Order: sequence, then C-alpha cells, then structure tokens
Amino acid sequence: MSGTVEVPAVEPGTAGPPCAYARLRSEQPVVRALLPNGETGWLISRYADARAAFADPRLARPLLSAWPPTDNAPPPCLPTFLEMTGAHHDRVRRAVLPLFGRRRLEFMRPRIRAMAHELIDAMTTGSAADLVTAYVAPLPLRVLCAITGIPHEDRDIYLPHTLTLLGASGVPMTEVLAALYALQDYASALIARREREGAGEDYIGLLLTRSRCTDSDLDRDDVVSFVVTMLMAGYQTNVAHTGNALLALLTHPGELDRLRAEPDRIGPAVEELLRYVPLMNAINILVAKQDFTLHDQHIRAGDAVVPVPASANRDPSAFADPDRLDLTRSPNPHLAFGHGPHQCTGGHLTRLQLATVIGVLLERLPGIDLAVPPESITWDESTPLRAPAQLPVRW
Repeated sequence: MSGTVEVPAVEPGTAGPPCAYARLRSEQPVVRALLPNGETGWLISRYADARAAFADPRLARPLLSAWPPTDNAPPPCLPTFLEMTGAHHDRVRRAVLPLFGRRRLEFMRPRIRAMAHELIDAMTTGSAADLVTAYVAPLPLRVLCAITGIPHEDRDIYLPHTLTLLGASGVPMTEVLAALYALQDYASALIARREREGAGEDYIGLLLTRSRCTDSDLDRDDVVSFVVTMLMAGYQTNVAHTGNALLALLTHPGELDRLRAEPDRIGPAVEELLRYVPLMNAINILVAKQDFTLHDQHIRAGDAVVPVPASANRDPSAFADPDRLDLTRSPNPHLAFGHGPHQCTGGHLTRLQLATVIGVLLERLPGIDLAVPPESITWDESTPLRAPAQLPVRW
C-alpha cells in the first residue's frame, strides 16, 4: 500500500523502543502503518500528539472482541475497563478509581514488602540466582491476588489466556475471542462462587457488595469486567516492566550507585524507569469516530489510530536528553499509563510495586550485580512486552 510503513521492529535483545521512531518523529509524525494483525492504522509518534490523542473525544477505544470489524462476527464480550465509553465508563471509573488511589493503597505497602522479603529469603539460599524466576515473576501475581481476591491457585487456568490477549494485535481473532470468552467465563464463575460464600473485604468483595446496593452505580457484569481487566492488565505487564527496569538499573551502575546512596530518591527513580522502559510497543488501538486532519494526514471515521507511548516518552521536544536514564529527572510527565479518561487505573499500584521491588532488593542485596554479560541474556520476545526471560545475578 502506497505510503504505508511497517510498525518499527524492536531491536533483538532489548525492550525497545525501536530506534526507527526517532526518524518518524522527525519526518512522519503521523503515518499509516501495517499492524501485526494485517490491519492498517495511523501511528502517532510525537509526545504532544500522542498525549492529545489519548484524551481526544473524536477517538474511542474499540472492543478487543469486535476490532477489526468483520462480517458475521460473534457477539462481543463484555467491555473491559480499558474499552468502556461514555456514561458507563464514567460511573464505573468513579466506583473503582478510589480503590487504586495513592492513599488507599498504603495498606498494601507492608504486605508487598513482606512478600518481597519472603521471596528474597528463598532466593538467597545460595550466592547466585535467576532474578526473574525467583523474584520478578512471582511477586506481581501475589500482589494482584492479595488485593483483588482472585485466587492464586487458579493461575494455571487464567494465565494462558492473559498471555494470548497481550499479543492480540498479532493474534487471529478466533484466538482472541476464545481467550476473552474463557476469561469472562472464569470471572463470572468466580463471582458466582463469591456470591455463595460471602463477599469479603478484598476488592472483588467490596465491588460485589456495592453492586448489590439499591441505586448502585455498578452491576454484576461490571464486577466481572473488573476481574477480566485486572487479569489482562495487572500481572504480566508488571512482570515484564519490572524485569526490564531491574536490567536497566543493573546496566547503569552509576545510576544504581546513586539510588543505593540515596534510597529516598526512589519516587523520581520509579517515574524515570516508567518513562525509559516501555511498558508496551505500539498496541494502543483507538478508532476515529469522525473525519479529521492531523499533520496534513486525513484520518477517516473508522480508521485505527495508534499513539505510541514508547516513542512519545523518548521525544526530545518533551524530555531533555531522552535516551539517557536519569533517575533524578524532574518533571517527568511520561505517558507510560496513557492520558485522559482511560489513563491506567492501576498506575499507583504499579508504582508501589516497582518501588518496593527495587527498595527491598537493594536493602537485602546491596552488592547485587549481573552474573553474565548483558548481551548473553535470553529474552522473551513472544509478545509485545519484550522482557528478559532470565536475569542471572550474584551478590
């Protein structure tokens, strides 16, 4: 297709962002691209444009189960929190957002620290270990289950489906739908079980209790959607980003030494790691509700529009020396969690987890270092998350 580019590929053995985005930001800030699933969409690579796109009322998030549109498509699944729109999104967000506020989450800080210490206790029986297997991978799921009430023992049921959905932009629609229906069925059965056994005080329990109140702004389907959303967005993304963040620290010894010496700087350090290390690469699909023009490109109603935080967060017009990891960077208005009405609800939980993971690790193992050269690390490149499959370390 004339004028169409391929989505820039991430260099092997890295989390991204692809170097090719620098040229796009300079020469083609809005460009039609061939997406991994064979559809086309408008890539938006500059910071200001991407930030505006996330909040643009002319753009809407499509249902994952209904995009791209096809003839004779099966009924779509319930919308996740990422896909809800209008009044429905507003009322559900009002109910859920307070649960993920910075102050509300403080009750989880000692529990997350205890989980981290427990994992390090088990890891440090020797003098070396794989940090991903022993620490990075187990912690986010334990945290997610503790705060939401999703059973940890059911992980072999739901985790395979979440992995399928993380690669949805390059997976056949039949597989996407099968994974979505399976997660929705699992969540509905879990809610039915909780209804029989009693709501409880975890987040599923709190939302379920609220949904039963007269004139509630939530219904049972919203609680089912909450479970599906948490499974899709609350686990594997944190595993991948935490692994990449720790690798970034371990390969920038000057910055790591600074954090060891000034552990109270963990707040700005977390924000910089969220900016520097991409959470995802080019899979934020929006759909135009009307025709409009951006940088002389005519975007038609129904076109896919793809703002790319991984590129926006390296835009020199928004960040000085953007390709340098600077744990003291301030201000740091990154787009790791998007922007606008659909800004990630769990952003503060991600920040709390990452700060705790790094803080406890440096407390317990101040001499931690990679046990192998960085270029020899094995990578998991099976999804757009792109993360080290292993992190051999010593202390």
